[in-house]
Amino acid sequence: MTVPTTMRAWVVREPGRLEQAELPVPTPGPDELLVRVDVCGVCRTDLHVRDGDLPPHKSPVVPGHEAVGRVVAKGSAVPDRYALGMRVGVPWLRRTCGTCAWCRRGQENLCPHSVYTGWDADGGYAEYTTVPAAYAYELPEDAFGAYTEPELAPLLCAGIIGYRALTRAEVPSGGRLGIYGFGASAHLTAQVAMARGATVHVLTRSEAAQQLALRLGAASAGGASEMPPEPLDAAILFAPVGDLVPVALSALDRGGTLSIAGIYLTDIPTLDYERHLFLERTVRSVTANTREDGREFLAAAAAHRLSVEVSLYPFDRADQALDDLAADRMHGVGVLSVHAT
Repeated sequence: MTVPTTMRAWVVREPGRLEQAELPVPTPGPDELLVRVDVCGVCRTDLHVRDGDLPPHKSPVVPGHEAVGRVVAKGSAVPDRYALGMRVGVPWLRRTCGTCAWCRRGQENLCPHSVYTGWDADGGYAEYTTVPAAYAYELPEDAFGAYTEPELAPLLCAGIIGYRALTRAEVPSGGRLGIYGFGASAHLTAQVAMARGATVHVLTRSEAAQQLALRLGAASAGGASEMPPEPLDAAILFAPVGDLVPVALSALDRGGTLSIAGIYLTDIPTLDYERHLFLERTVRSVTANTREDGREFLAAAAAHRLSVEVSLYPFDRADQALDDLAADRMHGVGVLSVHAT
């Protein structure tokens, strides 16, 4: 395949604005792959980057960290198993140092030198992007043939981050899990939890999301500030709304754990120790993910077909996709169609 010298891309130059640009096609570094992007998921983190809640570490920056595409070139140090034409996923976690205390003990998600796709480096809202080979996920057709490429894109962040949040929640076998907010990550996480035997109660303001939760098998679905029909052994907060932290803590049974999944959260109100934290209730944050999280989740997704609700947008409507996400007009997970497949 002949690789052009320039490409279409979307960039953030200043808070609140996503604009189209023509950029040079990036050159992969010695350990990197050049990927021709077929599709890229639209994540709430992209919205935070656009709106300045997460000021870009690079300016201008191309957002997007749920890209699926084909390898079209590679650096001189890339292992032979990464063949041209191979389908790979480009995720949020782009690189870690590999030598700090956290990396050495298997917690590379806490690496103080970690960098991220679409924040520190250009991402998938473009016709081509690069990814260090060691951080790309292989997505072979024989393992993921049950999924379309638009369905694969959300697995690379929404799915992986949700999986880590589920792990951090420590739902006991056959336990009762509350999920607050029911967007891209939550609707995948709920399915994994139910496949493991959990009873899932969904609490979200969107009536359409409540109906989706029930169709996917949730035991109940109600408003975000309502109490679930039974005490919870664990809860995951996906909505970036700090006001829901005390609500979720109040719903926990003795010894329950609240896992907060977002990279961004509005201010948390004052907590009352007896109502919200006593009886050994635990609050845990979730910071990015490890590559092992990604491998475990993708193996689970390959073995157990997940229902992925996708709203497909043409590449030229990336700005509209983010606007729809911000206004809760998006059904399921937004995915940009970059190159028609």
